[in-house]
Amino acid sequence: MATKIRLARGGSKKRPYYSIVAADSRMPRDGRFLEKLGSYNPLLPKDSEDRIRMDAERVKHWLDLGAQPTERVARFLEAAGLREKAVRNNPNKAEPGKKAKERAAERAAKAEAASAE
Repeated sequence: MATKIRLARGGSKKRPYYSIVAADSRMPRDGRFLEKLGSYNPLLPKDSEDRIRMDAERVKHWLDLGAQPTERVARFLEAAGLREKAVRNNPNKAEPGKKAKERAAERAAKAEAASAE
């Protein structure tokens, strides 16, 4: 069975609240799960203790059994020190788009022409 540690959404419309659960990867996001491991409340301030709560011992147990955390849960585990920090690199994210590059080239050409006169 492919097991994942992931978020299951709860809460009402516009008021999200997530449970951190160990679940079979074939089950729906908010469907059946094997065990609840913690909770995540994104509406609380980032420095709040209650924003992310999880049972570290049970999370370690599921990781030892081969459960794979999702990207967001992996970040929570890295912050808690339960998993080593993965190297993430997206060099294209900071690069401006095609139109922005064209505008910058036009500005540079205009500035060069103005300084040449």
